[in-house]
Amino acid sequence: MDLGLTEIQQMLKTSAQDFLTRECPLTLVRQMEEDSKGYTDELWRQMIALGWTGVAFPEQYGGTGGTFADLGVLLEELGRALAPAPFFSTVVLGGMTVLDSGSDAQKDEILSRICAGTIIMTMALNEPSLSFEPWGVEATATEQGGNYQISGTKLFVPDAETADTIIVAARTSSEIDPAEGISLFLVPAGTSGLTITPMNSVGNERVFEVSLENVSVPVDAVIGNVGEAWPIIDRALMRATAAQCIEMLGGAQAVLEMTVEYAKGRTQFGRPIGSFQAVQHHCARMATDVEGSKNIAYQAVWRLAEGLPAQKEVAMAKAWIGPAYRRVCGTAHQCHGAIGFTKEHDLQLFTRRAKAHELTYGDANYYKEIAFQHVDDE
Repeated sequence: MDLGLTEIQQMLKTSAQDFLTRECPLTLVRQMEEDSKGYTDELWRQMIALGWTGVAFPEQYGGTGGTFADLGVLLEELGRALAPAPFFSTVVLGGMTVLDSGSDAQKDEILSRICAGTIIMTMALNEPSLSFEPWGVEATATEQGGNYQISGTKLFVPDAETADTIIVAARTSSEIDPAEGISLFLVPAGTSGLTITPMNSVGNERVFEVSLENVSVPVDAVIGNVGEAWPIIDRALMRATAAQCIEMLGGAQAVLEMTVEYAKGRTQFGRPIGSFQAVQHHCARMATDVEGSKNIAYQAVWRLAEGLPAQKEVAMAKAWIGPAYRRVCGTAHQCHGAIGFTKEHDLQLFTRRAKAHELTYGDANYYKEIAFQHVDDE
């Protein structure tokens, strides 16, 4: 297993870093936190023009034929820049789920539109139970007259307000095994009975409550087989968790670089604070966390890209990187002193995002339990 970047991946990484440094400064991130939409059409169009939305999709749909590992390289840079765009929800949650289990007709229509940048997608899974286990899916879908009527409430759905299509998990039958009887549906925006309400997030990310009251969709809106969607959801959750780990890695790297730069320039007692051993040790611990996060995150992404079992690797990555990102931000605040705690400083942008990501898709304790269950996996 070689976790080093290929020549093409290195080119993608360099070009993405250059573009985001130029077109997505942290001043834009601040502006978008106060914007009702959360991103600019101009930045989104530029990402599409660069082919980013098609990186992980086959050429037959207009993509570049890359892998999930190639997408991971791009996600790291998006995380480093805190890029405000519906990229994660559209590509990782939406597009890759359709690529994984959609019908030929669904793939032809949806994936070609994602690659062309003419559709925004997301997935609505979490419910008031806040569980990522099968029993947590309580929304119902009942077949009536050739359509399915969906009712239920979904929470913390990213980019739901701007999404053209939402993938909704609902229970089509009640079985003894809670993993059975769950289905996935493609629900177009604006469908009667669909209500979207903004929710507050410590990271100021655009997450929403999605309420469905007898929302009607045709039978061909089902992804995969009726009642057999949990394996699809499980794979989608693994991809989303691994992708988010890569984004957190990018953010942690940015915080480390920001802190080292500050330590070099900030003087106290007549010399840079970076010359003091305590600050050097802080930076060394941060660098250790970042490097450890890089290795474990890319191992998880690589296994997913290769189609190998990855439950243990993804669980270990989330269990480590969530707390590591938070530790990096906390240590950065120690090095920056009081200024790092002000809203005017950029560090707080990463600190709030780190806390939000640490809890998304389950916290460290949840993933430690999963890792323990797979500790003997080869």
